Amino acid sequence: MPKLDVLLNDFATRCFRDLADGDYICARMAYRAKQIEQFHWLGLQALEKYLKAILLYNKIKAPKIGHSLEKALIKCQTLPFEIKLSKSSLELIKHLDRYGQSRYLEISHHIFGPKLIEFDKAVWEVRRYCRVLDYEIDPHKDGKKIAMLPLELDRIERLEAVPRHKFRIPSGHLEKILSKKDHPAREFLVWKNFFYGSRAKNVVTMHTHGEAKNSPLFLHPELLDVIEQYVHLPGKLVSAYRELHAS
Repeated sequence: MPKLDVLLNDFATRCFRDLADGDYICARMAYRAKQIEQFHWLGLQALEKYLKAILLYNKIKAPKIGHSLEKALIKCQTLPFEIKLSKSSLELIKHLDRYGQSRYLEISHHIFGPKLIEFDKAVWEVRRYCRVLDYEIDPHKDGKKIAMLPLELDRIERLEAVPRHKFRIPSGHLEKILSKKDHPAREFLVWKNFFYGSRAKNVVTMHTHGEAKNSPLFLHPELLDVIEQYVHLPGKLVSAYRELHAS
């Protein structure tokens, strides 16, 4: 593998996947503490970085994605394989894409149902592809290389038939945390988690959070002109509110 490819893969791992693993744990902590805005933002950050890592591992140029999960998924359609996601994961991604980008309560938000379980599932499904899959090996050292992408994708397909918690990424940040019983982040990773832990969980009991919160800009349209003098508001947001309040 050329040196530049090695360096790009290392960047994808350390700057995207490893940090996404940390965002994932922190998002779970926020949900457990009923800090919903932080759960939305950190959840979006985790999935954003996982998707950017996948694109970089496959040398897909995507400098204009920003924080948009929709744009990231559209870009992922140019990968040499399909990221297979369940309906619940796609819906969870849309939810985080809509509310996670509202870091300052610029828009109203809500959360209902088992969002943490849906989030865990979405992370597990996306993270399966978050490593180098498209490579070649020369097992007999005779110049006859074997393309490993079909074999790696087959391994991912077969993960559906085994307990989810058995999936491991070699040298992955989450895996390192799981391997250390005394790691301070481990408790927050495995708590009520069907997908990451040392044993299979068939049933979990937890309180699901229900919350709806209106933005001050929605409740008080007269604030819009004043707030714009003090802080930056995205142009599309301002236009949407003006259209809403004019109707």
